[in-house]
Amino acid sequence: MKKFMVLLTSLVLTFSLAACGGDTKEATENTENTSESTTTNNGEEINVGIMQISEHPSLDEIRAAIETELKNSGLNINIDYQNAQNDYTNLTSIADKFVGDQKDMIIAIATPTAQAAQAATSDIPIVYAAVTDPISAGLDGENITGTSDAIPVDKIFELMNNLTPGVKNLGMVYNTGEANSLAVIEDAKDYCDLNGITVVESTITNSSELAQAAQNLVGKVDAIFTPIDNTVAEAMPVLADVAKENKIPIYTGADSLVKDGGFATVGVNYTNLGTETGKIAVEVLNGKVPSEIPYKVLDDLNVVINETTAEACGIEIPEDIKSTATLVK
Repeated sequence: MKKFMVLLTSLVLTFSLAACGGDTKEATENTENTSESTTTNNGEEINVGIMQISEHPSLDEIRAAIETELKNSGLNINIDYQNAQNDYTNLTSIADKFVGDQKDMIIAIATPTAQAAQAATSDIPIVYAAVTDPISAGLDGENITGTSDAIPVDKIFELMNNLTPGVKNLGMVYNTGEANSLAVIEDAKDYCDLNGITVVESTITNSSELAQAAQNLVGKVDAIFTPIDNTVAEAMPVLADVAKENKIPIYTGADSLVKDGGFATVGVNYTNLGTETGKIAVEVLNGKVPSEIPYKVLDDLNVVINETTAEACGIEIPEDIKSTATLVK
């Protein structure tokens, strides 16, 4: 009887396999497709907090590129984006909240943001973007790395000499409270000292002071320089309008400031900066220690010139520069 039952069971299994044989390939294909499509959906959720000092085109462009890299990483990442509205107290609150929420990573866009994140935690990995001088900003440690948008000041001033030769008095507008601006301004002053250019400073502590800062320079300078300053960026059109009205070209540290009415710059591509930041973040999320990844400075620089501002200031752009520059209106 026992042998009969074994034989019967064997026959049933044989017929079952034969009946399913025609669907074996389809079943295998379905399994493979399911595995591919759920690589990002069925993995363990990773919670990433993104902090941004304020909303303006350069920082938004960086964030968009970072988010694209995270979404294309194959990891199941949940992004929590918070904007501080250019309020340093908000930065601290956001950083503390991310730590309290036990985020798996904090991505901090701009120098003050990175400093707030670093002050809040030495355990959670931090990846920063658009930090002009990470060393002078004190951004080092086992849990932190990122990308720099260091400004090639000498190249910006070489462009100034080519587009508006004869600048003898140069206005500098920046927020004295932004470490990223101070580092660049020091380099700019060194260049001016070596090249016989007189610096006229008109500093601010918040964006509401920008119109007055611009007026303070009228009649005193041949051109204005402003670095990648978040406070200036927040109200750049105000500075640009005063400058254009008085035919004073503004050389800037970021292409977004040119798009907002500045005259010209030599700088990094912010989409590329965000992409590189996102790649670093994915490396860390995949297990690499942040301190093992040196911060990256981009070297793909481009000239950006605002044609509308050039016309308002009565400046003719030489054809050799125009042919290779990115022109905006």
